[in-house]
Amino acid sequence: MPRATNSPASRKRRKRVLLRAKGFRGFRSKLFRYAKDAVRKAQTYEYRDRKRRKGQFRRLWTQRINAAVRAEGMTYSRFIEGLKAAGIEADRKILSDIAIQDAAAFSAIIAQAKLALQAKAAASAA
Repeated sequence: MPRATNSPASRKRRKRVLLRAKGFRGFRSKLFRYAKDAVRKAQTYEYRDRKRRKGQFRRLWTQRINAAVRAEGMTYSRFIEGLKAAGIEADRKILSDIAIQDAAAFSAIIAQAKLALQAKAAASAA
């Protein structure tokens, strides 16, 4: 009696791995033995980079806000401090979008942040 190999499931599993390896170079897309390692590594990078992407976008938004704020003669950190003092709760994504799309509105936000900083300085001096 021949041994049972569960070949339908094995074939399905191998086919699934090779489909995921489509587009890889050389043996990594053709041979299961190499494709499974390539796919596993690709999935690891995929998972890691989904997490990293969030940080990359936050850094991009920060750079955009910084550039817009410096054009108004203020630093990024003082601007954020002014926003907190003014009680404006807008995240960096929104602030970045406003800085790009609507310069007048962003200038108004900067003006509010400056006023809040002046009031904070006056309160601490008194």
